Amino acid sequence: MNHWTIYLSGEIHTDWREQIEEGANKQNLPVSFTSPVTDHEASDAAGDMLEPRSEGFWRDQKSSKVNAIRTKTLIENCDIAVIRFGDKYKQWNAAFDAGYCAALGTPYITLHAEDIIHPLKEVDASSMAWVQTPAQVVDILKYVTG
Repeated sequence: MNHWTIYLSGEIHTDWREQIEEGANKQNLPVSFTSPVTDHEASDAAGDMLEPRSEGFWRDQKSSKVNAIRTKTLIENCDIAVIRFGDKYKQWNAAFDAGYCAALGTPYITLHAEDIIHPLKEVDASSMAWVQTPAQVVDILKYVTG
């Protein structure tokens, strides 16, 4: 049995990651999970150690590049990505991750509500599956790793 690495990208305001991890553990699936930094403040401050200290655009530039070291590496090394789009905020970073997966040929699953199908039509078109619940992700993982 192969071991699969699943990258969990996107929305950070709900417990969807934990639901998928718990479901996979209950099924004893041969998977491990990785993700970007999910602490919003820590992510925003990722480049603060770089000189010169800056605010606004330049702070965001430095932090996004430091964060990209992790994101790029983990996406390139995953077997499947799950990309979650929530309803509270727009997850532009998740859309970028989906595009990166598509460019690499890395299979990904989109996880979002039905009411945002239209704005995500291109993202969904390149995905291998669109689901609405973390339990559906676990079902797919069970099938593909079985």
